[in-house]
Amino acid sequence: MGTGLIGSQPPVALRSNRSLVFKLLLLVAAAFAFGFALVPLYDVLCAATGFNGKTNQGKLGVGGIAGPAAAPSRIDLGRIVTVEFTGTVMPGLPWEMRPLTPTLDLHPGELHQVRFLVHNSSDRSIVGQAVPSVSPGQAAQHFEKLDCFCFSQQTLAPGETKELPLTFIVKPEIGEQIRTVTLSYAFFNVDGQKTASQERE
Repeated sequence: MGTGLIGSQPPVALRSNRSLVFKLLLLVAAAFAFGFALVPLYDVLCAATGFNGKTNQGKLGVGGIAGPAAAPSRIDLGRIVTVEFTGTVMPGLPWEMRPLTPTLDLHPGELHQVRFLVHNSSDRSIVGQAVPSVSPGQAAQHFEKLDCFCFSQQTLAPGETKELPLTFIVKPEIGEQIRTVTLSYAFFNVDGQKTASQERE
């Protein structure tokens, strides 16, 4: 009898192991799917709350291009906010970038335009994409870009220099304690990303 009991244990253990493996595979698949969904969910959260320096921008029109946004209801002439502009070029992109207006004092609610100078120092055409960030983070939801070179990819020919415009409003709802806002742009090499993606395929 003892031998019979011992002989009946392996099939039970095998079924238990199969069940465990199946559950683990389901868990891995769910984690993988969640990882893919996390990026767009994070972008939506950042756009809605201004978390991590994501800025508001005009509503998208035809073809995903930002359309005109509503003009501010008022201009707060009793306050001055200083906006600082910076530009960075990420490794792998042989460009130079700098703001033509490093700082700007403005009244919240005023419409302003500034320009960034970019130069392709290489001997080939390159496509780049600018990603904006605002600090402090709580100011981001009140920094509205009505027209921005960051809305689309930028192509520079060999040795080409361009002035890229940014039209924006710092909304009058921005917190009274915020006196300085920094808008930073980081330019990435889109050609390099496409090449890496093609190599993976």
